Amino acid sequence: MILRRHLARFVPALLLPALLLSACGGGRSDPNRLTVAATAVPHAEILAQVAPELAKQGVTLDVRVFNDYVQPNLQVDQGQIDVNYFQTKPYLDQFNRERGTRLVPLAGVHVEPLGAYSRRWKALAQLPQGASVAIPNEPSNGGRALQLLQKAGLIRLRAPADPLATLRDIAANPRGLQFRELEAATLPRVLGEVDLALINTNYALDAKLSPVRDALAIEDKDSPYVNYLVGRPGSADDPRVRKLIAALRSPATRAYIEKTYAGAVLPAF
Repeated sequence: MILRRHLARFVPALLLPALLLSACGGGRSDPNRLTVAATAVPHAEILAQVAPELAKQGVTLDVRVFNDYVQPNLQVDQGQIDVNYFQTKPYLDQFNRERGTRLVPLAGVHVEPLGAYSRRWKALAQLPQGASVAIPNEPSNGGRALQLLQKAGLIRLRAPADPLATLRDIAANPRGLQFRELEAATLPRVLGEVDLALINTNYALDAKLSPVRDALAIEDKDSPYVNYLVGRPGSADDPRVRKLIAALRSPATRAYIEKTYAGAVLPAF
């Protein structure tokens, strides 16, 4: 498997034995190579786990690691990368609407429960009046964060079930929480500057936070925010993609996710 680093993202050392490095542009002519855009944790780790089995089937994974949620979709839509693995369907739907892309979900793989974290407080009940709260600044994960805060009893939304709720949809905020909307990838870095931050599990794990141990509130196993392998229309007919889907949804991958992440990442199949 080949890793190309983008945006100064580094994959954890445990991945390195499974990865080879290549120069930019290499391997384009290889019909057995499948390019996959992913975030580092847990997506690239899970891809590293399935790579040896795919190699036995004649498919070489070329994994491009990103630390944002925009370029992986744009590059797949433009045909620069075959598929990506990092996002939920609500995020994908919103992205398609806003960008005019036609990307499609190919297979659900896992759930990364969104969590609320703090370096200042041990419990949500300790949050002071006017506490500062950082949430993701894009509609899908921002709405998801507000849903979790509502479930925790900190706010009330006008449409309680709206997955794309925004700050304007807050009907009650009894503690006067002060919200900051920031790029999802930056939230672990500002954790010491706010009272509470709502962080996606992939970024939490990358920042050495344990969702099971450290989160003051976290989505449960019934979360609808499944992470999908995503591609262009027709991608599901590609034999290489079909092999990747089978490997990602195999009993071996389920066992790997359950053992490796101990509840921080949950199989969705």
